[in-house]
Amino acid sequence: MRLQYPSNIKIVSIPCTGKVDLIYILRAFEKGADGVYVVGCMEGECRFEKGNIRARKRVEQARHILESIGVGGERVRMYNLSSSEAPHFVRYAKEMTEKIRELGPNPIKMAKEKMAA
Repeated sequence: MRLQYPSNIKIVSIPCTGKVDLIYILRAFEKGADGVYVVGCMEGECRFEKGNIRARKRVEQARHILESIGVGGERVRMYNLSSSEAPHFVRYAKEMTEKIRELGPNPIKMAKEKMAA
């Protein structure tokens, strides 16, 4: 069974979501991403102990920062699922893509485009 997720999603693989740093999430928006979502293993099942819990805290920090600067905290989310839940991954990908379409383009990207014009 081959599952299809939206083609505009760029997947960045890392050994553990605990390696996702706040600066990487924010830099993605600075570089023009309209949204970011982190997909990690189920809470309590991280082979690196608490990597997914650290990632969740960093995603929450990013949400607060993006909200405070007017970009919108709902542009960043974290999902937990096991590697056997590919259909859930596809559902989350479609859900996040639809949410970003509702929100429109990244305001940072739009401001940069206006400045360049």
